[in-house]
Order: sequence, then structure tokens, then C-alpha cells
Amino acid sequence: MTSDIVKFVYQNKICEIKNPDPNETLLNYVRAKLKKTGTKEGCAEGGCGACTVVVGELIKNNISYKAINSCIAFVPSLEGKQLILVEDLTFKGELHPVQKAMVNYHGSQCGFCTPGFVMSLFAMYKNFYSYKEETIKDSIQGNLCRCTGYKPIVEAARSLNSDNKNDFFRKDKTITLSLLKKIKKRSIKIIHNNKKYFAPKSVNELNKILRSEPGSKLISGGTDVSLIVTKERKDINSLIYLNSIAELDYIKENNKYIEVGASTPLIKFESFAKKYFPDFSQILKRYGSVQIRNVCTIAGNIATASPIGDTLPLLLALDSKIIVKGKNKTKILSINGFFTNYRKTRLKKGQFIHSIRIPFLKKNIFKAYKISKRIDDDISSVCASFNMEINKNKIKKIRIAYGGMSNIPKRAFNCEKIFVNSFLSEKIISKAKRLLEKDFKPITDARATKKYRMEVAKNLLEKCFLEVKQKKSIRINV
Repeated sequence: MTSDIVKFVYQNKICEIKNPDPNETLLNYVRAKLKKTGTKEGCAEGGCGACTVVVGELIKNNISYKAINSCIAFVPSLEGKQLILVEDLTFKGELHPVQKAMVNYHGSQCGFCTPGFVMSLFAMYKNFYSYKEETIKDSIQGNLCRCTGYKPIVEAARSLNSDNKNDFFRKDKTITLSLLKKIKKRSIKIIHNNKKYFAPKSVNELNKILRSEPGSKLISGGTDVSLIVTKERKDINSLIYLNSIAELDYIKENNKYIEVGASTPLIKFESFAKKYFPDFSQILKRYGSVQIRNVCTIAGNIATASPIGDTLPLLLALDSKIIVKGKNKTKILSINGFFTNYRKTRLKKGQFIHSIRIPFLKKNIFKAYKISKRIDDDISSVCASFNMEINKNKIKKIRIAYGGMSNIPKRAFNCEKIFVNSFLSEKIISKAKRLLEKDFKPITDARATKKYRMEVAKNLLEKCFLEVKQKKSIRINV
């Protein structure tokens, strides 16, 4: 069944939006249509957190609460979810425990950023039973404050450990679950002023849409594609939303590789990767913010092909494979050679990324580093990844990849060659550092100069091999 009506739960009732503009942001809808102006617009690109709202999703007879950036979410993505705004936290005139904590610990001055902080902490409050320092800081890493400072906000979050967690959302959980279950799973098709939006429920349905609409933009989190609307002020004439396809949201493993579905949120893989690739998990922890990682995907990072996409040099070094489908055909492509030019890939019209396979290399040492102007919620100046097999201090195999050093994420082939069948020594590292100049010709932009990038790339190479020799991590400031 296909519908042009978007249904969602709001304030304990099912709301409907008929034939919405596919390019309207959730933030605009909240402020202009619902007239709820507590949610603020700051950056319009998912970077400051002022627009944070929470959505509840039905997962196995439970509700999963996610903080998201409403400024880069499109209205139709509300389908089948619960929407919670900062105004909804107060019950019968009584503040929610999160709001009380912010008041008691003086967590607000001008107040512009406060609703976003409150919603991020509300999502934390609902998803955890206790709040460690790491949990608190992760939860608010996507929220910026210019005047209060973070100390009182962190103290407010700490104080929530003493709360009994029995807010009215928990009391109303049975009602909310019942309402969410009443919204039957349907495919969405919207045509609004020549703009189209599709939310298929299956891969077969997706293939059919791609045959008739091959020029459509595919989105999961839309954290990059949505900026066409919010920053470039252009329309996207045809959108296909992948996150309604349950069969694309999975992580599975065998003794050869991990396979990650195209609509699997990055935050889910971040947790999974800890066991097998700790450095990968650490890089993901600094990928945007919780709001971003709640919706974005590895497949989206690959498809947008940004030269500073943080997962891409890691996937290159790990020799990952991309499962591409379209026109009833399946291809397995190596990520090496997948990026052809700036923001260009081998993906053709009518094709889509189905999943990504990351090989297990049990004998290998895997290292990854990100250098940016701040730790959290920032774009890389340089991201480096190293994957090597070493036997008796001799390098048997090695893959080195960098982001931020070229117009595409790229392997350092010349640098790799000098390491193969070589012993680890200062002399070989020195030669390899010089060969990076042959592999890369970085540019100067707002994040870093070309000279700085090259120096950092060399230093990261040296850092990697010092850590390998010393068998311990060397802490650096970024």
C-alpha cells in the first residue's frame, strides 16, 4: 500500500500531514506549522545542536529515543515515529527532571542553545540508567554554547543520576506504543509542486522506483544531501528515503568479514566495531555528533565521496568491498578505485549501495587517526589509516590511506611499496615520509594549509610506527 500521507505520533495522538513538501525541513515545520518556537535554528547544517528534537521509534515492542538535528531532517522522515519537542517535556506545569537540573545548576544564560541541550540530555535520560562522564560528554558533543560554558551543563547532567527516571513519558509508554503500532507500515509516495519523495519498504520496490526515477537522490540520514536545500537554497526534485527498508538495516559477521547494511545508523556500527577495530570505533566517536550518527550511515559516507569523509580512508586501508545493486543485478566492487574524482564514484544511475563488507584480518595491526581543530563534532584536516601484517619485525603487507590530502580519499601507493618486505627502522620511515610527497598534493583551504597537511600526514605515519614498535599508544593533542 502506498500513501501520500505522513503519519506520526505527537502529544499522545496520531497526526497526519497530507502531501507535504519533500524539501521542507522538520525544523521549519515545527516552528512555522506547529508554532512551537522553542526549537531554534542556528547553523542550518547539523553542526550546533540548537535545533535538536527527539524522535521515538518502535523497536521490538520498545521505544528507542534518538536526538536528531531537525534543521537537516525532511518532514516525510517523520513517518511512523514519535515526535518530542522541548515544549512537550513539561507536564501539567511541572518541569521535566532534565529541565529542573538545568535550572538548579544554572545551565543557561542567553537561552538560545538551551532547548537543544535539554533535548540531547532528555535522549540520554531515556536511553541510559546511569550517566558516566563519557556518556554525558558524548550526549552533548553536538551542542554548542557560547556564553554559559559547559561545566554547569555537565553538572546538571551528573545530578540526574539521583533521579528515579519515572517521568510521564514512561507512564505513557503503553499509550505511545499502542499509537505507534496503529500506524501501519506503508510505502510513501509524494508529489508536491513537481518535487517527488519516495519511501519504499523493500529492496524490490526500491529497484522499481530507480528504474522509473534513475536521477533521484538517495538519502538515509541526509546529513550531507540536505545541505543542498538548507545551504545552497536549491530544490531536490526527487528523493528516495532508504531508512524505511528494514532489510537494509543490519550488521552480520562470519569468519571472513563484517557486513553492514546501507541504512544501518553509524552509531550502531560504532558500538559493534569496538570489539574488532577499536581505532575505527574511536574515529566514529568523533564523527559529527550523536545527532548525526543517529541517522547517518557508512553507505551514505561512501556515496557522497567527500575527500574528508572520516570512514573512507579506514575502509580503503581495510580493503573493504561495496555491494552494489540495481536493475536486478548485484556487483561486488572494491573500494579501491571506487572514487574516480572529487565527489564522483563508479556508482551509476539506477544503482544503489546495498551493503559494505569489511574483511577480518586477524594477523594485522590496524591504526587510524583523525586530526581536526577540536575533538568533537568537527571536520578532519587530515585522517590517516594504516593496516599492516608484520612478522618478526618485517612488514609483509601494508595498506596506507589518507583523507584530506587529495580531491578523493586515497591510498599512499608509493609509500606502501617501500615498506613491503622491509624491517621497521628510522631509515625506512624517513624514506616513506618523503614518498608521501609523491603520493599527495594537498590543497590549502579553511581547515588547513597544504604545508600543514603534509607535515601532519608525515607525523601520523611516524606516530603509527612508533606505536607499533613500542606496542602502546602515543597521545597527541588535536
